[in-house]
Formats: sequence, C-alpha cells, structure tokens
Amino acid sequence: MKSHKKIIRISLIVLATIVSLLALSLLILLNMDWNRAKPWLNERASEALGRPFSIRGNLALSWEKQLSGPETATGWRGRIPWPHLQAQDIHIGQPATMSTSTPASAAEKKPASTAVTQLPAEDVAEINEVSFSLNPLALLDKRLEIPLLRFQNSSLSLQRFADGSNNWTFKKSTSTSPWKLELHRLVLSQGKLHFVDAIRHADVSADIESLNTDADYGISWTLQGKLYGEKITGSGKAGAILSLQSQTQPFPIMAQLQMGQTKIDVEGSVTKPSELAAVDMRLHISGNSMARLYPLTGIVLPETPEFTTAGHLTATLGKIDNHFKYEKFTGKVGSSDLAGSLDYQTRKARKLRPLLQGNMSSQVLQSADLAPLVGADSNANKLKRGTTAVQPGDKLLPVEAFRTERWRSIDADVNLSAGKLIRKKELPIHKLQTRLIMKDGVITMLPLSFELAGGQMQAHITLDGNGGTTKNSTSELEDSPSHAPAIHAKMRVTARHIQLQKLIPTLATSKLTVGEINADANLAATGNSVASLLGAANGEVSSMLDHGTVSKLLLEEMGLNIGNIILTRMAGDKQVRLNCMLSDFSVTNGEMNARSFLIDTDEALIEITGSINLQKEDLNLTIKPNSKGLRILSLRAPLYVRGTFLHPNVSVDKGVLALRAGGAIGLALLSPFAALLPLVNTGPDESSGCATLLKSGKKAEK
Repeated sequence: MKSHKKIIRISLIVLATIVSLLALSLLILLNMDWNRAKPWLNERASEALGRPFSIRGNLALSWEKQLSGPETATGWRGRIPWPHLQAQDIHIGQPATMSTSTPASAAEKKPASTAVTQLPAEDVAEINEVSFSLNPLALLDKRLEIPLLRFQNSSLSLQRFADGSNNWTFKKSTSTSPWKLELHRLVLSQGKLHFVDAIRHADVSADIESLNTDADYGISWTLQGKLYGEKITGSGKAGAILSLQSQTQPFPIMAQLQMGQTKIDVEGSVTKPSELAAVDMRLHISGNSMARLYPLTGIVLPETPEFTTAGHLTATLGKIDNHFKYEKFTGKVGSSDLAGSLDYQTRKARKLRPLLQGNMSSQVLQSADLAPLVGADSNANKLKRGTTAVQPGDKLLPVEAFRTERWRSIDADVNLSAGKLIRKKELPIHKLQTRLIMKDGVITMLPLSFELAGGQMQAHITLDGNGGTTKNSTSELEDSPSHAPAIHAKMRVTARHIQLQKLIPTLATSKLTVGEINADANLAATGNSVASLLGAANGEVSSMLDHGTVSKLLLEEMGLNIGNIILTRMAGDKQVRLNCMLSDFSVTNGEMNARSFLIDTDEALIEITGSINLQKEDLNLTIKPNSKGLRILSLRAPLYVRGTFLHPNVSVDKGVLALRAGGAIGLALLSPFAALLPLVNTGPDESSGCATLLKSGKKAEK
C-alpha cells in the first residue's frame, strides 16, 4: 500500500512539474520579445534561401483562436489557440550568383560576352507586412499548416539575364526534409511588380490595389512598359483570396492587354492556382496582323490584314509542359470569315519543339486578304500591319522577306479549307483545301488543291527555311528578316480542264470563247521572298488550250490586215475557230525562254518567240502572225512586246512587209514537244486541234 501511494505521489510531482514547465514556457512565449530572435532568424533564412534576408521591422508572436475558415477544428481542438506571427519591413536580396550574370540593360546594348557585369541595387522583394497563423497540432505530424498567408504593400523586382539566369530561383536543398509546407490561401493587398527580361527585351511595371466594394473581385491591377521594344499596357481584376489547396474553387481573372495595335481580352478562372492545373477563359483577340502575336505567344502565325477572333480557351499547365486549346473560335481576317479549333503543346519534357495542331475553315475567303501572306499587298497596307514598306515602285513581284528565322521555333500540322475564294469580280475557286505541315523549319502543303473555273488545280509546295543547314534549335532566334536564311523551294503544279471564259469573265465581252486549259509547272529555286525565288527559278512551264472561237476582227488587227479590218468593220465581225493555243517555256535562273508558243486558228497561225525575265521583270516577246489565206493589203508585220511587268509596251515593226500571200510556218518551234504530250492526253480526245498540231510538228521534225 505504501509503495502504491509513493508511486502516485511521484506521478503527481512529475505531472505538476510538466504542467509548470508548459505554463512557464507559455508564459515566456507570451511575453517574449521576439525581436531579439531576428538576428538568428535572418541568418538561418539567408542560409536557406541562398541570398540576404532580413526582418527590419517589428516581429511579434501572439496566440489567437481560429474563428473561421475550412481549417477550423471542432470540439476540444477548436479551443486550442494558434500562434499568429506578424513581421514588418522584410527584405529579400539578390542572389550572390547574379554578380556573374549579364544584366538586362547591358545585354540589350552589347553581346553577352562583352557586357559589363553589374549587380542590381534593388532587392528581389520588399514586404511591408506579412502575417499568418500556424496550426500547432499539425506540428505533431511534421506539417507546417498555414491556413492564410497575408501580404500587405509588397514590391517585387524580378530579372532574367541574357544567359537565362534569373533572380527568382531559390537555392535548392541538398537533403530531403521530413517537414511539409501546406499553404491553403494567399491574400495580396496592394503591391508593385517590376519585371526586366533581357531575352524578351521586356521592362514592365505593375501596380496592385485592393478592391473593397467589388463582390466578384478583390484586387485590381495595371501594367505598363515595353516588350520587344514595343509599348505594352494592361489592366484587370482578380479574386481577393487565392486558394492554393482547393481542387474545385475557381480563382476569377479578368484582363485587358494591348501591345502596339494588338489587343487581348480574357475573362474566366484558374482552378488550383498552386499548380495552374486548369485555365478556363473566354478569349478575344484583335490586331493589325496575326504575325504580331508572336512576341506575346511565341506561336508562329502568318502575316494577315486586320483581324479579330473570339473563342473558348482552356489549358492544363504543368511544371514542365503546358497544353492549350482554343476551341470553337470565330472571327474575321480582313473581309474573310474564319472559324475552327487549335491545339498547342509545349513538349519541353520530350525536348521537342512546341506543336500547333488544328482545323481552320472559311466560308468566303477574299483573295485580297491572302496578299500579306507573301508580301503582295501595298506599301500602305504593309505600314498599317506593322511591317516596313519595302516594295519598290517599279516592281510587281513582292520583295518582302519571309520570316524563316521563326519557322524553327515551332512545329505545326493544320488543316485549312475554304468554301469559296473571291476577288473584286468573283473568281471561280471553290472547295480550297490543304494540309500545312511545318517541321524542322520546313513548310509542306500536302497538297494545295481547289476547283477552278470548272476544272481542278493541285500544287505540291515545299519551302525549306533552313538555308541548307540542319538547325534544330528550340531557343529564341534572331528576329530580323535580314538574318533569315534563304528558302529552298520546290513547286509542282497541275491544272486540268480549266475553262478560260469562266476564269476571266471579261472575255465574254471581248467576243472570245475557249474550251479547256491544261497546264503543268515544275520549278525549284532558292531565295527569301517571292521576287527572289522566281528570279532564281529553274524548271519548266507548259500549257495548252484546246477548242474555242476568237473574234476575226481581233485576229485581223493582230495581223495588221488593213483591208480586211475595213471590210470586217463594214460587214460585221464573226467568230473564227481557235484550234489550239500551246506554250512551253524552259526556266533557267529566272529567265523563261519560249521553246514553243503557238496559237492556231482557221484563219492564221500565230508564232510567239522570245523570253520573260522574272528577275528583272522584263518582257522580250515577238508575235509573228502568219495568215492562212489571201489578205487585202496584208502587212503581217511582227509585234514586239517589250518593257516591264508593270509597264509593258507593244510596238510594230513597220519596216517588214509580207511578200507572200499566205502559207503556214514550218512548226520548227514544236521541237522538242515532249513536255506538251501529257497535256494532250488529258484533253477531250486525241483528235483535238492541239493533238493535230503536235502530230504535224512531229512530222516536220522527221
């Protein structure tokens, strides 16, 4: 019995001692001046972060009962007070490694290898006040559970340098800690952000203010600065409390952003912002050209007229890769409608270029809206869409360089279709389709096909923007057209059963009717614009027009048959049967030389010789009309077509008089004629006018 009482007495003494120690510890904690611990805390935090850290203001600890929030416990746990920490005037300095990095301001002026090293004077962060409560029971499970972290009047200064280093990446611990941080919600009231990036040539500042009267949003923000040397402004709103743990609670966001003439408006939400797990927004974009979106998105898009588009943007954002979907969008490009869905993946985890996939369609596509794709619009339109007006006044072929340096920044696989393509007077193009693939800096159209004037056209086009190199870089590249590599281009075009009168509606008023046109073109070239590509082209172009009628008066005027012109005008015009029109050009270094160019009618055989220089845009053609019958006062003098594409000139050799009454030419120009045979085989039948003419030429060769 005595031993039992002794055990009870000892136990009571031990319990009283523990309670006394706890009470004494609690008393010390409640009355302790925590400012004395700041030197120790600053030293430990600086060591952990790998940069200077200091609490320069008051540091206080109080014990408070949790009154609200999803983390509030019930029962006896709810009666336990939680430690509440409040610290003022906190500074987080620049990392020591920044002393060996290239600052943004210097990188913009000098190459990274010669830039002057300079340590920025600003701290990374200055926080006027930070406060939070800590769940004491979670400490037993080695969890630092913070229900609400509040920042007041903070400022951040973030910088990225030309070598890719930055001042916001903190030192990583070499050992695995058993402790876990659980931060549930974040509140930011008032603050400033300054972001400088040498890679994107950005210098942007933002101001954040609290909203006390808005039911949906808790903060507003504005920003201004420069991106890639162009002015950028923006504003927006966001939720008051950022939930970092909830899987379902959306964080509302509304923003407007303008860079140059490009405007972006978004409104929607982010779910689980700690991981940016899901983005769901309504997106509206407008601007002077889709190509101007590249600095904001990094996605290569073509030059276009003014555009506007609206659609549904969703995204899954991971630590390494991001996946965006822009679905069911509609809009206009110039006067053309546009609709579709696009899918964009960053693919960094697989060390691949980003990939853009999708489908785009148009019901009515205006031909004028396609001109900026190849720089064929006017200089005034070029300036309007933000490019340099480089087209010389005496040149027809576009000289604006393609931005091939951007082709290697992304891969693409997009299907394009248009119900109808029209111009000022409707061009009979229907059902335009192509699959555009861009991979490793090479653009391929597989193929570009459409119905044209009752017939069918197909073009297989390959544009290799690597300049003969095998570059496969995913990094940001030089963005100046003058540094763009040359394009190695190949084009194979086939046209079958094209009806010329449908192709050129004005022929109906010129009393000219024709049958079908068949044509082939096979060209290869190296250059960086439409003009330079055509000016260096090699290959061949051939065409054939079978059957039809032509105005007799037109033939008489072409042959300068003065007497018959007078008689025709007195007695009236009539139609002359057009048996065949064929042309076969060889193309060498941009010069098209006519191997065969004939127009055969019942009245005359017209021979065209000479060349067309695509590099100089010069015409050097001679038209020799040879009548098949007797003509009154027939001069049959050659016509000379000279001058440039923009200013052609037609003149007559008045010194040449025909001494013969008629007779056809010897068809010497039909040798060789092999390139034209495939066009005959696709025609109506082998007994057509062109087939007969080619057979005559073959006999003449023998």
